[in-house]
Amino acid sequence: QVQLVESGGGLVQPGGSLRLSCAASGFTFSSYAMGWYRQAAGKGRELVARISRSTGSFTNYADSVKGRFTISRDNRKNTVYLQMNSLKPEDTAVYYCSAHGVREDYWGLGTQVTVSS
Repeated sequence: QVQLVESGGGLVQPGGSLRLSCAASGFTFSSYAMGWYRQAAGKGRELVARISRSTGSFTNYADSVKGRFTISRDNRKNTVYLQMNSLKPEDTAVYYCSAHGVREDYWGLGTQVTVSS
């Protein structure tokens, strides 16, 4: 069965860094575009970053994270990463990993990121 398992969340001080990982299984990882979304308390889910399938040559980011976050993928490990630097309190949210195919999307259960002093 399809699984997307996020890890790496936690509590970090403003200005700090975290790296999220998402381990995928149950589908042909390299054939799917991958993404990270987030949902803060009381708000809707929003796109954070997305990377194209195969070599991951194309990426796009929310304006709010450009220059601070980097998405990458390792097809040998079936894993997508989100490196988050210069974290701000407004980055506090549950972060979800996603996989996007031609006909279906898959989602992980999420990992909490809290940015607070």
